[in-house]
Amino acid sequence: MGNGNISRCPGESRVCTLLWKKSVLKLIDQRKLPFEEVYVSCKSADSVAKAIKDMVVRGAPAIGVAAGYGVALAALKFRGEDKEKFADYINENIRLLSGARPTAVNLFWALDRMKKILTSDKNLEVSKIKIKLIEEAEEIGRQDLETNWKIGQNGKKIFDKATGKIKILTHCNAGALATSGYGTALAVIRSLDAEGKVANVIVDETRPFLQGARLTAWELHQEGIPFFIISDNMAGYFMSIGEVDTVLVGADRIASNGDAANKIGTLSLSILARYYRIPFYIAAPISTVDIKIESGDNIPIEYRDEKEMREVSGKIIIPEFMAVENPAFDVTPAENITAIITEEGVIYPPYKKNIGKIFKSKR
Repeated sequence: MGNGNISRCPGESRVCTLLWKKSVLKLIDQRKLPFEEVYVSCKSADSVAKAIKDMVVRGAPAIGVAAGYGVALAALKFRGEDKEKFADYINENIRLLSGARPTAVNLFWALDRMKKILTSDKNLEVSKIKIKLIEEAEEIGRQDLETNWKIGQNGKKIFDKATGKIKILTHCNAGALATSGYGTALAVIRSLDAEGKVANVIVDETRPFLQGARLTAWELHQEGIPFFIISDNMAGYFMSIGEVDTVLVGADRIASNGDAANKIGTLSLSILARYYRIPFYIAAPISTVDIKIESGDNIPIEYRDEKEMREVSGKIIIPEFMAVENPAFDVTPAENITAIITEEGVIYPPYKKNIGKIFKSKR
């Protein structure tokens, strides 16, 4: 896995999150934004898994797309025509990728899609199964981009009756950098801004990894959308003085009852929004819903390296002799969520019933 020069999306001016070059997956190194714009080249499933684990790429949809390409890279590296050995090899790499991050359900959703190709086309020659796996990875990426566009359009409709411009607060990064492009929560913001409806976006810095201050703010700056950054503990103040009309965030996993796991700090925002009677929206693709999980109590919460807490930009701010904890996610209960914006439409309470309807219709 090595660094390469900056690349651009074909026909677009903005930087791409992922670039698929048939035998190489290039990922913009999100650890270095906004000060450096460089890509990391991944040529194996192992290097993709490392990129996911090390936060080179992050955001539930982007992790899923990257994992799909990781399986495609594994297929490309296999030599020979022994179907049984090929299947064992691909499944071994799928297990490797599945261990990269535990909370984001899109990772497992994408890997399940790749595994289905492996089984449904098992009677084909190995060379043809390889082609099928590569095509499926490309399709996952294409569908994600289309899904994000639809999320933006569906979310925009919520605010059709708004008489003035909207003041939005967002947390972490649910933008193009968290997906194959356009974003989820930021898809809604982009769609609103295209119609001149965004007054301002307040960006939580999102400690300890600063995805808001480093990534969301960078995306908004790239597109000329008005914003300013606050530290996470300032959100209540800005809500109290009327500077927030709505809270709009993404999600990494949503339970069948509507409980939603998102970046640590989201729960606190939902409590504040409920107190100040501010609408609180989740924007996420249907693939983020884990229909097998009954509630947020069953969502595994990833704990990350203490170093993320102890350091900021390489400078130690908490000494080793002081204990720290670093959960990466928390769970917002369904009762704090006004609605969930998806590509299938906007889902309102009761969530268990209305989420169930969508999954029933997709069978």
